[in-house]
Amino acid sequence: MNRALSWYRVMAYIVGVMLIVLVLIGIPLQFAANSPGVVSVVGPIHGFLYIVYLISAGNLARHERFSLRQMLAIVCAGLVPFLAFVVERWITRIVSSNEAELSRPSDH
Repeated sequence: MNRALSWYRVMAYIVGVMLIVLVLIGIPLQFAANSPGVVSVVGPIHGFLYIVYLISAGNLARHERFSLRQMLAIVCAGLVPFLAFVVERWITRIVSSNEAELSRPSDH
């Protein structure tokens, strides 16, 4: 597996987990218990890591020549809870399939 894919996968998991913590724990605590502590800590961290995630996804997309649909899915994955994990698996399959195709011997 190439370095760009590995970096993307790590960032997808980190951003996905941070978003789940923010949406499922932080926001309910902020509104139900009037306790904005989790949101004030996790929110900025997620925002920064989302930018790092987009950079790693852009690097992978440049290497793999992703379509607009694939890039849109990647962008949305950092904004919609649980979608990061689904998109990460989809992108990993695409990249692995592309690598397998390239390593197959030619019929010529």
